[in-house]
Amino acid sequence: MTQTTTKEITQEVTSSEKPEIQYEDFMKLDLRVAKVIAAEDIVGADKLLKVTLDVGELGERIVAAGIKQWYSPDELVGKTVTYLANLAPRKLRGIVSQGMLVAAGDETAVLLCPESDAKPGTVVR
Repeated sequence: MTQTTTKEITQEVTSSEKPEIQYEDFMKLDLRVAKVIAAEDIVGADKLLKVTLDVGELGERIVAAGIKQWYSPDELVGKTVTYLANLAPRKLRGIVSQGMLVAAGDETAVLLCPESDAKPGTVVR
């Protein structure tokens, strides 16, 4: 019987294309539950939608989300989503995006939504 080293276990677990991060790095992310209260097309943008979120005690936030080819604005309104609240603001197509919606997929985008009704602003752990 061969003994597996910690280095070998780490290599198996971290077989991602992205670099490994420490727990402290992950804890810097402020993931919150948010409710979509409005969504609209951004003129001239093929991939972006302007999404307005209710993030509870954090107030309303606007996100330019690259999900237009998978979601219509009408589909989004009323949806409860996972939101990255502490991403530095970035101007995209004239919209100051104040965070990011969390989605899964390489060839598609599936928004990560809480299974039950969590209140807007609830911290995701």
